[in-house]
Amino acid sequence: MESITVVGGGLGGLTAAIAAAEQGASVDLYEGHQTLGGRARSSEGPYTANDGPHVFYDNGPHWSWLASRGLVTPAARAPLGALAKLRFRHQGRLVALPPSDLAKLLVKRKVVAPVDRSLRDWAGEQFGAESARLMAGLLGAVTFDHDAGRLSAAFGWERFLRTTALKYPSARYVLGGWQATVGKFAAHARQLGVRIHTGHRVDTIPDGPTIVATSLDAARQLLGDDTLRWESGRTALLDLAVRQDKRDLFLVFDLDQAAFYERFSAADPSVVPAGESLVQAQQPLRPGESKADGIARLEGLIDLAMPGWRDRVTWRREAIAHCRTGALDLPGTTWRDRPAIDRGDGVYLVGDQVAAPGLLSEVAIASAREAAKLAVDRLGDNLEKSHTRRSAAG
Repeated sequence: MESITVVGGGLGGLTAAIAAAEQGASVDLYEGHQTLGGRARSSEGPYTANDGPHVFYDNGPHWSWLASRGLVTPAARAPLGALAKLRFRHQGRLVALPPSDLAKLLVKRKVVAPVDRSLRDWAGEQFGAESARLMAGLLGAVTFDHDAGRLSAAFGWERFLRTTALKYPSARYVLGGWQATVGKFAAHARQLGVRIHTGHRVDTIPDGPTIVATSLDAARQLLGDDTLRWESGRTALLDLAVRQDKRDLFLVFDLDQAAFYERFSAADPSVVPAGESLVQAQQPLRPGESKADGIARLEGLIDLAMPGWRDRVTWRREAIAHCRTGALDLPGTTWRDRPAIDRGDGVYLVGDQVAAPGLLSEVAIASAREAAKLAVDRLGDNLEKSHTRRSAAG
């Protein structure tokens, strides 16, 4: 029987394989690396750090789909005690409450933002220039961009509403890091009959329906399609394990420089040895800024969040994430304008920069489920045509 081929073994590719197999399709998944996961990989213990700050959101459209299959459970919410250690960096110091120019936006939830204007211009006109600046700084945590004010107002405002929902925070921390989640995806896929091939790089598109679930850069090379481009973030990543100190904060939103700090072990102590804390922080880089300069700025934020951290470090890791932090929609564009899922001739594109709605990884999941549906439909059409040809020949 003709099979659906999935290229890429990250969360998008695994989701597509699961969704297609659940519809009865025969599926082969190929991953060029020896391990599955893509950007959902985590470092090996005893320090289990994700590839940048990662959480799922339970107020999105895909959480129930994932949770019903046991793919993201068990998961923890932010502990109530930890939320008391949330701070905002404003004018160079940490404050416990959002500045009034930001707080007033929390009750403006019914306002509709336009697509064709920048967040800075629209929000400045609606709420004032300082409110617009502070909102852009807060959005650095979910856009990984140094200046969210330059993005489409509709894009930025949607993310502001999602991440400041007036209820208990919707962020969920999968226990054991995202690599544990990858293992659950893979096990579920295999139970459904998906054949997973690691260490197998695909250089040409095979016959039959094919789902390409790679980075947009890799898909552009594989498909030979130079149009597969979209705006994305560029940020410096810093992961730290330190000996615990009760003064260490849980979350810091840097309203001055759009950086973000999170002590992941507060929600999931299993990611670090007993008596230590694991912090993951990111600093969006300015145009032309080096990793070293970005890390130096980020260390200034950590100086405020974790007094004396430099003498307590037990593990450290630095990196740059470039074009792998999700799609950014500029003024005049929406998710519908991104590279289409259906590329024609039975090829379908999956990822967090393609034409699907959602916040960060939700885009990959949404595109994966749609690609699986289209691929299964295509597979059915091919089988029906083959049956018709055999019948005519007989």
